[in-house]
Amino acid sequence: MPSASEKFLIIRLSSIGDIVHALPAVAALSETFPRAEIDWVVERRHALLLEGNPFVHRLIPLDTLGWRKNLKSARTLQSVSSSVTALRESHYDAAIDFQGLYKSAVIAWLSRAKERVGFNERWLREPAAAVLYTSSVSPREQTHVVELNLALVESLGVPRLERERWKFPLPVSAADDEYVANQLMERAVEEFIIVNPGGGWKSKCWSPEDYAAIIRQLAGEFHFLLTGSPDEEGLCISIAEKSGTARAGYFPSTIPQFIALARRAKLLVGGDTGPMQLAAAAATPVVAIFGPTDPARNGPFATADITLWNRGPIDYTRRSKNAGWISGISIETVVTAIRTRLARTHE
Repeated sequence: MPSASEKFLIIRLSSIGDIVHALPAVAALSETFPRAEIDWVVERRHALLLEGNPFVHRLIPLDTLGWRKNLKSARTLQSVSSSVTALRESHYDAAIDFQGLYKSAVIAWLSRAKERVGFNERWLREPAAAVLYTSSVSPREQTHVVELNLALVESLGVPRLERERWKFPLPVSAADDEYVANQLMERAVEEFIIVNPGGGWKSKCWSPEDYAAIIRQLAGEFHFLLTGSPDEEGLCISIAEKSGTARAGYFPSTIPQFIALARRAKLLVGGDTGPMQLAAAAATPVVAIFGPTDPARNGPFATADITLWNRGPIDYTRRSKNAGWISGISIETVVTAIRTRLARTHE
């Protein structure tokens, strides 16, 4: 059992949604051991998500993608060497690998932590990672990924937490909030719904025409702001144009700006994406549209949120450009879900 003054290393490098899913476990670890020092290894491009986190003592940002692109350069070797030195200087008592990849297990091993905790082989995307752990955890069956992460820290003495006690400390920035407020004022937007239509690969996305249709049906009641990565800007603009209403438009934002926007939104509708997880973590009402991924594992957290699932095959390799949009979920079903979820906020 760890002592109050333990030093913990958290390893969750990416991505947005996965980092969000680890937040309750890290918060619970800190609250169980309030004098402990907790550091977090994260990909540099995602470090903004953890800035100001009250449960994290120090961020250790890495650029593993950049390292792989220039593996033989002197700058890369120097960066790797300094990162390993930073890991070892703290003499961690336990490294907790939430990522479950061989590279994250190697980071735990390189830290020379006394204990290296990760998932059992059955729960790992790369089972070989388990070889580098000193302790492997087998979570309960059929659980949300947040609960899977909590199982890792429960093995260190953290009490089991009910869902209503999960904490998602997201960054708060006056500058980002001011940006959002100014943008909304310029657009004369008050009550609005966020539509986040992207999803990384096509089979995780509902069709653009269907999103445009729900905007047309509800535009008399709400403004619609379409959000996405820079690569999804064209998709968002296309949906706004297809909706045929001036009450829909693309809202470019950074991740912190998106969080500020989500906190003001009436609701978010979208698929299994990082922005959906951010909105859920910000306590924004959510209607989530799922296809080949399982909402029991990756869905929103609030019991009032609504997930629409076509119960498609659970196949995480369906990334073909020839794949179709999510089928079997009608426009009317989504509109009804939006109205139902909005009504629950007033109950």
